[in-house]
Amino acid sequence: MTADQPHGAQSPSSHGVLVLAGTPIGDLADAPPRLAAELERADVIAAEDTRRLRRLTQGLGVHTTGRVLSYFEGNESARTPELVEALESGRRVLLVTDAGMPSVSDPGYRLVAAAVEKDIKVTAVPGPSAVLTALALSGLPVDRFCFEGFLPRKAGERLGRLREVEGERRTLVYFEAPHRLDDTLAAMAEVFGADRRAAVCRELTKTYEEVKRGGLGALAEWAAEGVRGEITIVVEGAPAAGPADLDDEELVRRVRVREEAGERRKEAIAAVAAEAGLPKREVFDAVVAAKNAAQKMP
Repeated sequence: MTADQPHGAQSPSSHGVLVLAGTPIGDLADAPPRLAAELERADVIAAEDTRRLRRLTQGLGVHTTGRVLSYFEGNESARTPELVEALESGRRVLLVTDAGMPSVSDPGYRLVAAAVEKDIKVTAVPGPSAVLTALALSGLPVDRFCFEGFLPRKAGERLGRLREVEGERRTLVYFEAPHRLDDTLAAMAEVFGADRRAAVCRELTKTYEEVKRGGLGALAEWAAEGVRGEITIVVEGAPAAGPADLDDEELVRRVRVREEAGERRKEAIAAVAAEAGLPKREVFDAVVAAKNAAQKMP
């Protein structure tokens, strides 16, 4: 190895490797066994918070020799080309976030996409996930689910996003800040119904871990008293709707919501028909009738 060739680097003519490493979401003992080895081996460590990285390495008894760079939401776009350049020169780049897997509501997606575009190998050290942990603890169906991340902060946008999935049959998972939890649960109760079952998972794997289960209305009242810590919300999917449950006006409204969210009309009609247990033709006829009625209005 030459003096200027970093430890663990490949030949300068070959690409390096991007390693996405999961980190504990609470209990340090949950760190993946490979994490310590990758931290020691990396030529470059891109960390969401370098201070948290320091605490992590100290807790694991790890000595790092690679260059440490901050990589967070504010500089993700600007720093990605620099990391890609390191990968192209043969470096082994390790990406870690504050907790859980990189790119899951955390920095990482841009770097992965850029690496894939350059045909650079991307691998992962699987680790703890707040999404999967909350699902397992919720007591709600877990055979099918979708992750919605953080909802918009503005009330109107938040309601709009929730209305996009009000008919979603799969279990829904959200992240939320503690100071917005009561407003978010109240909005969910408004859109999904106060009796829709949910679980609020707080401080998972930490000392004060708590899972509060109940209807959305009751959970909103509970949260109004103030809740601290990192929050994951799991919400039961919508019940299956029978043909008699939705009138034409509601069918048209659901199609419109999906169109406004970016779906083509044909796809929106098919999705609403599946949700309602109706033939696609029946939903199509309702949409056409509504369109004709609107055109006749003065």
